[in-house]
Amino acid sequence: MNRENYHHYVEAELSLWLMEVKKPPSFFGKISSGIQGKVNSWIPEKVHKAISVAIENMVKTVLAGSDLVKPTPKASLTFMERELLVRKRIKWFRNTASAEGAITGAGGILLGLADFPAFLTIKMKLLFDIASIYGLDAKSYQERLFLLYVFQLSFSSQSRRNDLIGLIENWDMHVSDLPKELTDFDWKTFQLDYRDYIDLAKLFQLVPLIGAPVGAIANYKLTDHLGRYAMNCYRLRMKAKVDVG
Repeated sequence: MNRENYHHYVEAELSLWLMEVKKPPSFFGKISSGIQGKVNSWIPEKVHKAISVAIENMVKTVLAGSDLVKPTPKASLTFMERELLVRKRIKWFRNTASAEGAITGAGGILLGLADFPAFLTIKMKLLFDIASIYGLDAKSYQERLFLLYVFQLSFSSQSRRNDLIGLIENWDMHVSDLPKELTDFDWKTFQLDYRDYIDLAKLFQLVPLIGAPVGAIANYKLTDHLGRYAMNCYRLRMKAKVDVG
């Protein structure tokens, strides 16, 4: 595929993805969100706070890892060449996550619980690599904050996506209004969105006998989903700065 054809391909794929992200919540989605919201309201606030702090500390630890930042690819690479590298990284992380899910799923509840931090680290590492391949400085606070919003957009309800996509589309316009420190980030909403999105799939990973295949398939699909969302989020960022051809 030549540069011009790839340009049209990216534009078409990005347009379809934006339609998907911006579509109104479905009837089933509204019911599901309502049920999840009701269940979450029954959980004591101190429990939510404890989970939020745990996830916040876990994510901060991952974000602070210097080993997560890969050298930025050569500036001479075309956009198409960068995207080929991104697709290869998504494939590698997708397979790694699938293997990790199968191993922890086969180990019952104890290993199944260990999947949470391990899988979270894999997904964050994928985002770091994608940012770096697109030529962005993943060491900067602003770019790490962008990673969090990409993650949240990927693993949230349709209603939340409708709220977040405007921020992603107009990132440079909203930068000055964003949290100045990670401690100011809305971690409770972040963890609720994430838990509500993956709870059902990951719950079956704890069931004996079926845990391994469920874990492998769930991690494979969730990582692929994150990779696709991340690619399109960065396409929006690069669209005004880079000649996609």
